Amino acid sequence: MSDTMPNIGEMLLATVPMARTLNLEVVEATAERAVLRLPDQEDFHNHVGGPHAGAMFTLGESASGAIVIGAFGDQMGRAVPLAVKAEIGYRKLAMGVVTATAVLGRPRAEVVAELDAGQRPEFPVVVTITREDGAVTGEMAITWTLRPHS
Repeated sequence: MSDTMPNIGEMLLATVPMARTLNLEVVEATAERAVLRLPDQEDFHNHVGGPHAGAMFTLGESASGAIVIGAFGDQMGRAVPLAVKAEIGYRKLAMGVVTATAVLGRPRAEVVAELDAGQRPEFPVVVTITREDGAVTGEMAITWTLRPHS
């Protein structure tokens, strides 16, 4: 982003009310990688005292949105990014602070080339959710599209 535009984290938190509701922290957000953290908050605990599955899903989806803003923010004048589908697997018990790391699953240039050709490109974002000890507690795959403005 340029010096005159808000950074990716600011844009995400300004446009996604649920990210603000969960007090998500944007640790890193670029076109290559996004890292968001969900603080340990009793209001969002499940029945075993860890983060609720819905809070973890929102954390992962928000991390994927941050990388989409980073990679395709310059395309938003002609297309709107939309999540098409998402799948999550809960691998280990999550306790305490959890962190989601998202990476783009296709080269940016390929996606933009499809948009340039008049197509509605789809692309995956892969997210890994970890606890503070580094254990993977969840894995997500979110498919996004850039829907051209009509």
